Formats: sequence, C-alpha cells, structure tokens
Amino acid sequence: MFFARSDRLRGSLARPPRTGWVAWTCLALAGAAQALSLAWPWARGQGDGILSLVGGYGRPLWWLQILSLSLLAGMLQTARGPAQAAARAMVFATAWLVATFWWLFISMHVYGGLPAPLAVLAVLALAAFLGSYYALAAAGLHRLRPVGPAGAALAFAAVWTLAEMARGWLWTGFPWGSGGYAHVEGPLSVLPRWIGVYGTGAVAAWLAWWLAALRAPWPAGRAVRVVSAAAVLCLAWAGLWWLRDASVNDAAAERPALSVALLQGNIPQDEKFEAGSGIPLALGWYGRGLRSAPARLVVAPETAIPLLPQQLPEDYLALVSEPYVRQDGAQAALVGIPLGSEEQGYTNSVVGWRPGQVRDYQYDKHHLVPFGEFIPPMFRWFTQMMNIPLGDFNRGGLGQPSMAWAGERLAPNICYEDLFGEELGAHFGDAATAPTVLVNFSNIGWFGDSVAIDQHLAISRMRALEFERPMLRATNTGATVVIDHRGVVTHALAPYERAVLEADVQGREALTPFARWVHAAGLLPLTIACLAVLATGWGLRRRERGKARRF
Repeated sequence: MFFARSDRLRGSLARPPRTGWVAWTCLALAGAAQALSLAWPWARGQGDGILSLVGGYGRPLWWLQILSLSLLAGMLQTARGPAQAAARAMVFATAWLVATFWWLFISMHVYGGLPAPLAVLAVLALAAFLGSYYALAAAGLHRLRPVGPAGAALAFAAVWTLAEMARGWLWTGFPWGSGGYAHVEGPLSVLPRWIGVYGTGAVAAWLAWWLAALRAPWPAGRAVRVVSAAAVLCLAWAGLWWLRDASVNDAAAERPALSVALLQGNIPQDEKFEAGSGIPLALGWYGRGLRSAPARLVVAPETAIPLLPQQLPEDYLALVSEPYVRQDGAQAALVGIPLGSEEQGYTNSVVGWRPGQVRDYQYDKHHLVPFGEFIPPMFRWFTQMMNIPLGDFNRGGLGQPSMAWAGERLAPNICYEDLFGEELGAHFGDAATAPTVLVNFSNIGWFGDSVAIDQHLAISRMRALEFERPMLRATNTGATVVIDHRGVVTHALAPYERAVLEADVQGREALTPFARWVHAAGLLPLTIACLAVLATGWGLRRRERGKARRF
C-alpha cells in the first residue's frame, strides 16, 4: 500500500484484482504514448479529426506526456506490493524507451551491418536496462508508503526524478527522451529557466499523480476527492501562468544582430566516409559553401570535413579558410572536423577562423558517445560485429572557452552533448564571460529519416529555455535551425535537403536562475531536494505508525 494505515487512519487503497493482459497492454501503450509526446511522428491531420488537434510533425505534446504518465501513476496507486509496482513501471518504461530510440536499429543494422535480430535485441536490452531504474523507483515508492495523497504525489515526483537523473548520469549517461523534453511548449515551458529539464519533469510527474488520483478510492468520498484534486491542478496551472510573466528576459544587448549562414550538406550517411563518393562530395560542397556564404558567421556541421587535416588535399584548408583569416576580412567560421594523430590521439572537434588568425580557436568534444566515439570496457566484441567507422577519441575539457566574434561569445557543443544541460552549465559562472549564443554541430544521418531529428530539436530547444540563449544548429541532414532565447524555432531548413540557412541572431547576457545554480553545484541541489522529500515522507510514515501502535 502507498498510504500509511492505522486503526484511526483508514487512507489505504482498495486491493485491486491481479493484473491481467489488458492492464499490461494498457501500460505498454501508455509507455508508447510517452514516447510520442516527445515528438509527434505523423503529419498534421485534415478536417476535424484527432490529428488536427495534436499539432504538426515532430511537435512535442505536453498534455500527452502528463496523460500517459498518469496512467502509470494510477496503476502504481493500486499495486499490491513492491514487486507488482516494479513490474508495472518496468513495462511502461521499457515500452516508452523502445518507442523513443528505436532508430538505433537503423544505425546498427542499416549502416552497421549488424544482423536484424541482434540489432532488435540490442535496442530491447538497452531499453530494459534503463527501464530498470524506473522499476526500482516504483518499488521504493511502494515501500515508502507516503502518508496521504499530497505526500504520495511528492514522493512519486521525487523517485521518478531520481530515476531520470540516474539515467542521465550512470555509465556516462543516456538521458535521451526524458519526459521533461515534451514541455518545451505549453504551460510548463516557463519552468526550465528555474529548475531545468529534470525539475520540469518532476512537476509533470507530480501533476500526473494528481490527475490519476482523481479516481483513487480515498476515504473522504468521491465528491471531496474530485474537488480537492481539481483544486490542486487549477492552483498549479494558475501559478505557472503567473510565472510566465517573469520567465523570459527579452532585453537584448545593445549590439547589432549577427548574420549567420548554417550549411546543411545532406551527405548520404552510407557514403560519408567513402573515398570515391561521400568524401569528395563533402569536400567540394562544404568548400564552396564556406567560400561563398555572405554572412558574418558561417557554420558547418559535425565532421563536415570528414578527413584529418593531414589527409586533406594539399592547400585545401588554406583555400577554404582564406576569406576568414585574411587581415581585412569581416567574416568568421566554425567548422566541424576530426583532429589529431595516431601518436597524440584523435578528437571530434570544431575549429574557428577569424580575421588575422589561422585556426586560432578549437573546441574538442567533451561528452563522447559510447560505441561511437569510445568503446566501453568488455564491449569491443560488439563493435567488431558492425561495419561502422568507430574511434577511441580523446575527451575535451569541461567548460572550454567560447569564441568571441562580432560582440558575441559563441559556445560550441557537438551532437548529443546538448543533452547534458548540467555540463553546458560549466560555461555560465560569470555573466561577463558566459556564452551569448550556443552552437550545436550534429550529424543525425546515422538514424535515417526518423523522429530522432525532431527529438534532438526538442532537446536543443530545452537548452535554449534553460539558459535563455539562442541556439544555432548546423547539421548534416537536419534539423538545421535557428532557435531564439525563448526556445522558439525562428528559421529552419527542411531535413534531407542540401541548402544554406541564412538568418540574423542576437545573443543574451543575463543569467537564468538555472544557469547560476547548475554551474555552482550541478544537479546536486535537485538531488538533495528529491531526497529531502523522501526523507520527510519516511519520517511522517514512522510517526503515523507510532500513533497507530499507541492506539
């Protein structure tokens, strides 16, 4: 039972029947709906059908995230024991995660050549392993048995958030698809500047529990419990709208907008590293784009130049960088390129060119991708089964300096580094040196024409909301976009087109509350807050049990 019982306190939940196949199916479907809430994978419908209500392709659906999680919350409220609670959370979380990153199958099977059954098994195994975090959270919640519906709602939000943060930290972390990313739009989008994606997800979990509690068999009677839960939800909603007025700092710095050009080469992933096709195509197209783009800042994506400098044709880098490094130049560029040597090791890097300088700026990727940029211990046998160019890259430092240009401080991050807001927060210790613009360099071509593109876009939008900074995204296949400091996509290229996106951007200087505390202490404050909630709930339960023994 979730709620403490005593002779005087009869707040327990009625024992439900054993979970049958219908309940398990509903849990799996709710988990799949949780994945759909992160990026709706179908086009806008026509007429008055349901698709006309959910938004466009790739849009996050905040209400679906809360609604689907509330079904799990309701099932946990009626679980008969920790084992059943863990099993229910495991089914929900595994279905959710499989439906979220199913596109890993494409990289392993289509591009990596791993047999399809093994690729399917690998995706299922990863989802089940990560889903076990939520199963442990549900079991712990059931053992805690918080006192009353308010305590249960807070405890659920706390254990769920701890599981989310564990998924983003343990074993280098893989937080892709966290529930908070569904809230880059909607009423909860006012929260990231204060409490980040995990805190926003905690509020969503709290609301989901209360929504489920509308049907919970409280002893106070149905009318009272409906009114109580509805009042809590209405007050929460009103508070969010009040916060909205104080959420975004729209004051721009007194400097002209910076014109940018983002290059999207759309180099086929199965040819990208082939000497007879993708490599000459990339060198030719990106070389011409870098020499001809008129903007003051030109950005080419991750590994836009797919060879090491010493492997390039003679004078190639000198030719493409010439418009930027000459003394009388008025342009700068940021370009994705691998660097290093066999003796020194290799890095996945971004180089910067500015007037009068020759490659004076370099950013090396800090948070490397397991199996892609480094091979975890004891897993070399797995990577050897795939035909994917892999490497053991060196890791760049945390909080590397930004590149100053045209009054802005440009902070690169490469590929899925933008999943880790707590690591980007290392840049934000001082408003005078903090980045004014974030720049993401990505290549999602490994995952085909899938919803991974839209999920990654939501991740970048969340970072823009947390730090209230514009985000430039230059990608090989999409989504190449400009996101403003409010998390709104203002300019975009269609995925899988070879084109240049031109826009103007203006950075921001002020630091958000999230930027301040995450720089100072990482995710520790949020972790302490969750543990404090659970410790308080444990103390209240022990006090209630003590009262029961006295009577």
